[in-house]
Formats: sequence, C-alpha cells, structure tokens
Amino acid sequence: MKQLWQQTRSFPPAARLLMANQFAINLAFYMLMPYLAAHLSHGLGLAAWAVGLVLGVRNFSQQGMFLVGGTLADRLGHKVPIMAGCLLRTVGFGLLGWVDNLPALIVASAATGFAGALFNPAVRACLTTEAGERRVDAFATFNVYYQAGMLLGPLVGLALLAADFRLVCTVAAAVFAALTLLQWRALPARHRHPENTETCGVLAQWRAILANRPFLLFSAAMIGSYVLTFQVYLALPLAAADALGAEGTAATSALFVISAAVAVAGQLRLTGWAKNRWQSGQALVRGLTVMGLAFVPLALCPRGSSAAVLASLVVAVVLLAAGSAIVYPFEMDTVVALSGNRLVATHYGLYNTVSGLGVTLGNLGTGALWDVAARHDVAWLTWTALTVTGAACATAVAALARTGRLTTPGPRLAPV
Repeated sequence: MKQLWQQTRSFPPAARLLMANQFAINLAFYMLMPYLAAHLSHGLGLAAWAVGLVLGVRNFSQQGMFLVGGTLADRLGHKVPIMAGCLLRTVGFGLLGWVDNLPALIVASAATGFAGALFNPAVRACLTTEAGERRVDAFATFNVYYQAGMLLGPLVGLALLAADFRLVCTVAAAVFAALTLLQWRALPARHRHPENTETCGVLAQWRAILANRPFLLFSAAMIGSYVLTFQVYLALPLAAADALGAEGTAATSALFVISAAVAVAGQLRLTGWAKNRWQSGQALVRGLTVMGLAFVPLALCPRGSSAAVLASLVVAVVLLAAGSAIVYPFEMDTVVALSGNRLVATHYGLYNTVSGLGVTLGNLGTGALWDVAARHDVAWLTWTALTVTGAACATAVAALARTGRLTTPGPRLAPV
C-alpha cells in the first residue's frame, strides 16, 4: 500500500484524479452489474430472452460505440466525454433501479453502455497526456485502482442488496453524479493535440487510423489475450460448476477475488520487474505466454478429482492475472507509440472495438468447443485450444516486434 501511495503521488494531480476516478467507476459498476440479471429475472419477472436482450444492448452500445467515443475525445478534448459519460451513467443506473418495463430498461441499458464508450477512451488518452514519458508506470498504477474497484464493488453491492436493489442503483448513480461534478471542477478544460482536428473531417481521421497498418496488426494480434482473460467469466466458472456442483458458485466468486487480489497486490512489482529486464515487446510476449500456460494444469488435470480441479483453477486464475498485469501497461503504451501520439483516444476506441468483437467471436468458439468436449468426454480439448491461442498471440506479437512494427507509427493525418 505504501508503494502504491508513493507511486500515485509521483504523478500530476490530473493523473491522480483519473486513477481515483477509475476506482470509483468500477466500484459503482460492479456493485450493480453482477446482480442485474437476477433483479431482471426474479425481481421483475422478465423472461430469459428479455434479460439477455437488456444485457446484450448494454454490451453492444459500449463495444460498438468505442470508436465514436474516442473520436469525440480527440475533437472536443478529454474533459467533455468523461463528464458526459459519467452523467449518462448516472441517469442509466438510476433508471435501472426504478423502471420496470422492457422499453425503459433497454434505454437505461443502452445509456450505461454508451457512457462507457464515451469515457473509457478519453480517460486513457488523458492519462497518456498527463503521464508524459512515464506511460508504462502510469498505466500500471491505473490498473491497480481499476482492479481494486472490481474487487470491492461486488462486496459493497452485496451489502446494499440486503436492503433493496433500488438502493444499490441509487448509490451507484450517486457515485457517478459525484464523479461528474469532480471532473467538471478538477480536470483540465482541454488538452492540446499535435494535429488540428478542426481542419479534418471525422472520416479523414478514421481513414488515417485504418491506414495505420502496424496498429491494425497489433490490434488483431492482441485479440487472443482478451479471449483468454474473459475465460474467468466463461470457461473457468463452467469447470467449477462441473467439478464442484452446487459449490461451484462459491468457488467462482473466490476465483474473482483471487484474480483481482493478484492484480492489486502484484501489479506494481511485476511492472517494475519487467521494465528492468525486458523491452516492451519482450514483456508483451512473455506476459502473453504466461497467460496461455495458465490453462495447461487444467488440460492435464484428472476430471474425477474435485480437489485437483479446484487447485488447477486457482493456478489458472493466478497465472492469468499475473500475465495480464505484465501485459497491460506495455500494451497501452504500445497503442500510444503506434498512434505516433496523434488521435490517441480514437486509436484506443478502435482498439477496444476490435478486442470486443474478438471476444464475442472467441466466446462463441470457446462455448462451442466446450459442448463438443463435454459430449466426447475430452475436457482437455478446450484448455489445449486456449493454450494454443495464447501461444499464437505471443508468436504474432513477437513477429511484430522482430520486424520493428511495435514502435513505428502509421502515416500522419493530412488536413482536408
């Protein structure tokens, strides 16, 4: 904790605000979202398809609009999208607790999703500007606050849920309302950008990014890392349920806690250790390799032993969290390097959209593979495929690093 405090204080006030801001964002988000499906199905009596529609609209309105959010941040400055996103999520979370008809719930869900698309690219681009040459350290510290919010949010939400789901939504909305006021008072009004976006159309900005071949290749190469990370929500809970039955839910909750705790406790140490030994590309490759190796114990684990499966799940979560902690700050820094420090928020927006679409397709593939493995009693097949995914991702990034494409930005934006 002392190291975190010292590291945080070494950054400018605006960067410290963004870190605290992300902690509060995740705290409020995760105190509500894990319990939303149960509220919609049991509390409001919605059919399963309606619950899926509400949750799907939130995910689509965020992943599909990241590019728009990043573009707005580059054209309007970072402050406006951050404030607008926090305000929109205030409204969305408030509505989720107090409306009970499907159209209103869809509107609320879309608002919460689009809010994330507004402030996520802007926050990361703003942090890049404030951190200067210390981007890797800044993103490592930022991730500690990010994970801490994920760790505490469900616990706070569970405590509030003992009273009423509406209280959960009201408190979450109040957090975002406070964040809106805080950003208004404390964030710099507007950051200067190397290019004058007022002289360029939005389509010109997008064409310039789509012409940035090294950035697009890196975005595609990193899709596998997001597929692997998401298995904490998909394959690992399925394995826990298969092995432990009714106790699988409790085991899954414990896995979430372990994952966040590893990131909170180990992020700064792992980043410092990696910086002292490896270049950025080497750190990415080694981190991705660790993430792929996380599934090897599960591939080798005997299915009949619940204790062995549980131990393998814990090892998998720890390795996934450690590998992600190594990768994340260097990954974010590489996006900035490949952007040439131009249109950074738009680059982050497209990067998030690509990874989001990749996760959707990857989850479909993982789910289909899981069903095949279950029918033919070859559980190792799913875990082997995930290990191969990590190896392929690491190999692709290594190839980009070897050819110098992790440090070469794309073509400059030409005014129109």
